[in-house]
Amino acid sequence: MSALPTSADLLGPLKQRFGYSTFRPLQEEIIRDLLAGRDTLALLPTGGGKSLCYQLPALLRPGLTLVVSPLISLMKDQVDALTAAGIPATFLNSSLEPDEARERMRGLDAGTYRLLYVAPERLMTGSFLPDLARWQVNTVAVDEAHCVSQWGHDFRPEYRQLARVRDSVPRVTMIALTATATEHVRADIITSLGMRDARQHIGSFNRPNLSYAVRDRADGYRQLLDFIRRRPKVSGIVYVLARATADRLAQWLQRDGIRADAYHAGLEGKDRARVQDAFQRDDIDVVCATIAFGMGINKPNVRFVTHYDLPKNIEGYYQETGRAGRDGLPADCLLLYDPADAIKLQRFIDDGTDPDEKARGTQKLRQMKRFAESTACRRASLLGYFGEAMPLTNCASCDNCLTPRESYDGTLPAQKFMSCVYRIREKSGFGVGAGHVIDVLLGGDTEKVRKWEHQSLSTYGIGKDTSRAEWKHVARELMRLGLIDADPGKFETLALTSHGMAVLRQRTAVSLTRGTAEDTRPETPVTEGYDASLFDTLRDLRKRIATERGVPAFVILSDVALRQMARDYPRDRAALLRVSGVGEKKLADFGQVFLEAINEYVVAKGTPAAEAPAPPPARIPVRKPLNGTSRQSLLMYRDGQTVADIAETRGLTLGTIYTHLTNAMIAGEEIDIDRILSAEKRARAEEVLTEIGRANLTGALEKLGEGWDYGMLKIYIEYTRRE
Repeated sequence: MSALPTSADLLGPLKQRFGYSTFRPLQEEIIRDLLAGRDTLALLPTGGGKSLCYQLPALLRPGLTLVVSPLISLMKDQVDALTAAGIPATFLNSSLEPDEARERMRGLDAGTYRLLYVAPERLMTGSFLPDLARWQVNTVAVDEAHCVSQWGHDFRPEYRQLARVRDSVPRVTMIALTATATEHVRADIITSLGMRDARQHIGSFNRPNLSYAVRDRADGYRQLLDFIRRRPKVSGIVYVLARATADRLAQWLQRDGIRADAYHAGLEGKDRARVQDAFQRDDIDVVCATIAFGMGINKPNVRFVTHYDLPKNIEGYYQETGRAGRDGLPADCLLLYDPADAIKLQRFIDDGTDPDEKARGTQKLRQMKRFAESTACRRASLLGYFGEAMPLTNCASCDNCLTPRESYDGTLPAQKFMSCVYRIREKSGFGVGAGHVIDVLLGGDTEKVRKWEHQSLSTYGIGKDTSRAEWKHVARELMRLGLIDADPGKFETLALTSHGMAVLRQRTAVSLTRGTAEDTRPETPVTEGYDASLFDTLRDLRKRIATERGVPAFVILSDVALRQMARDYPRDRAALLRVSGVGEKKLADFGQVFLEAINEYVVAKGTPAAEAPAPPPARIPVRKPLNGTSRQSLLMYRDGQTVADIAETRGLTLGTIYTHLTNAMIAGEEIDIDRILSAEKRARAEEVLTEIGRANLTGALEKLGEGWDYGMLKIYIEYTRRE
């Protein structure tokens, strides 16, 4: 294509080959820059459609697009999906037999392919680089580009050499793509790859379809099992620190009837391939994987990601949670938090030899700890880490916004704990860890207590009326508030901060928040009304087709496409082509068999083709007693105070008060809805939610405009559920 394409030039092949009628944010701008020959850095969230940014241009001009990808499994998934869409693509890596690799090389010499996937190690070999000019490589796409930067969370030294590609093909256009890169990392990527006047396209880091929660890990396996059992027949990932933990959890889940398996670097290559293949094909539902090794998953319908252990940094946490909900449907992210995990990770960091690397690792770990212990909006914390502001005060989809933790007067336990830390250091001349401080408070008869004569302290046994678990939470709260801290280089050793010393001496009041070890949220709600029985029928059909073709089910059609079919009942080829993700190639290959299944279902069930099914009953959370802080807001509201009055009086945000009132409605309390939403506003909300779906709150707020926020919308949705 010699001239720059029009929108029609781009939208035609977008629908024909990929089955989409519109672009996602920034995709069209990135594609236009690439077609104009401009080096480009694209930072889009996981699931934001990065791959399309180089796949579509590969179809619109002659030559080969070379994709540098770090994982063999990702290459195969991408090539399978492209092949199913009728796009000639291949990969070269160590998984191929010599004869097969030679056959693909001959295809490259003949110009058969439009895209070639390789690992950086393969690309940088002296025998491979000279082939690039012969194959007419015009674009190099560097996927997971944060691996280039030593400041990134997944540095790969081989990536630093990729700038040498231009020695073989000087006029090549380069695009670097990543989902996780701070401003510093982005600058390092551009410099290291030798990019020329690179255009930068920075998308939002927000994943509105993901919900985030952090729970104290008390009885970890029971918490994990309960969480998974509330989400039956869906795919999920459990991340852990150690291989042994991955194996143990997988065995326990299997014992309890969950289709699960382990995946880590300690497995034989054939076993890793077996597990990943089974997960991709929906033969198992849950994979327990080590954080350090990762999985390189390209599975769009992962409905939850659980971190059983603490990630070592926020970039890794963001990337790993981003493997959920890549199809845009709702998904849950749960972190089970135990401060002991941070101690283990700090030891790994301290074992390193590079002082700068150790300092960076410690700083990133502290940021991760602060995120886990924070009472602020999780989404705002994540966005803020990457330099993006959260436009709303309440995201309505994280634990801290949905169920704010109750505050209480913690002056007495805080004074006891801080006094004990101070007395121990005063007597012994050194600090100790939280575990020993708690032993002293509980009056424990341990070897260290006797050895250091801490039974003689005035604080010995003054905390017997409080459990060990509660004292652990108090310690975390005091660290969160900056009243105690760990000595630099001695992660387990506590000391009072200057602020903590002042609070102790002046007996200043201390407000603490209660912890929770339970995940009390309901399972992810259905996005839109659709025929669940037809969806199951179509999913079984998709599985049979995928098995026959030897590819993952999502390569055939996505869950989004199947849900749309189960909502709209397409009865002919024209109607099926309007389904998202159905292009001409997939229509030709699979259209007839899906149409036959839908028509057969409609005849058997008597469902009119022209009518959408009634939405399924709303999933109303199990009613739980209303906590103290929510009840206080409810009583003030019933006394005639407005939401704004209550927020000002209590020193809380409007969003928090709306959440309290929503909790009250869930608990069965009556709310005068007219004082919050007039009949006109309720009618407008219903109109918008009917149009775009009741789970897409972000989209609904954008459409409703000024005068609305998440809290008002959540109250309206709960009101309609009760009605």
